[in-house]
Amino acid sequence: MTTSTAEADPIEAHIEALGAALRGPDRVKARLVGELREGLIEAAADLSPEQRPDRQSARRAVRQFGTVAEIAPSFQRELTIAQARLTARTVMFAVPFLLALWYLVEVSGGSTGRRLPHLVQLLAAHLGGTAAAAALTAAAFLAATGALARRLPTPRHAPLLVAWTGTTAAAALALSAFTLTIASVMATDWPLSAVAGVITIAFHAKIAASARACRQCARLPITTP
Repeated sequence: MTTSTAEADPIEAHIEALGAALRGPDRVKARLVGELREGLIEAAADLSPEQRPDRQSARRAVRQFGTVAEIAPSFQRELTIAQARLTARTVMFAVPFLLALWYLVEVSGGSTGRRLPHLVQLLAAHLGGTAAAAALTAAAFLAATGALARRLPTPRHAPLLVAWTGTTAAAALALSAFTLTIASVMATDWPLSAVAGVITIAFHAKIAASARACRQCARLPITTP
């Protein structure tokens, strides 16, 4: 934000500074910032003798709404929950799909009479259990921040829990991809194992990125309702 921008349009300068301070899903942030812009413009119009926003009334409206440091935590709370829900949805929908895919790889290996080595099967089972637990945690968070949020407050550290749940799921998927890569070398039906490994890596990258963004949001200060 430059001095010339602040002097030319105090409202846009305030919006720009707030947007730079917030972290979260772009669509949600754009909606929140847009609503604030409309509110500031309306307030500036009410404060203007001519009922039309001018530079002086815009400055007064910005002062009344509060500084970025004062209002950012309330905006960040909604963004943090939105990012956590996005991460939870990604985990909840990706994990069951991948578990079904891994099962298909195992069944395919059994039908050809060449099953995966016992150690590989054991590792895959543990990783699958870890991923399934992460999916259940994600589902619980979605429920807690959905319909149940009207009756129960969202725990303050719940988004951070979701962030680490996503990180755990991403790590399990990365190890699973490595396991499937080894399995593809050993298996007769190696193309299916290879495809499953590539798909697993893709989901790992998506979940890891979302979980990282969620951790960044969870570390920022928020207001408690």
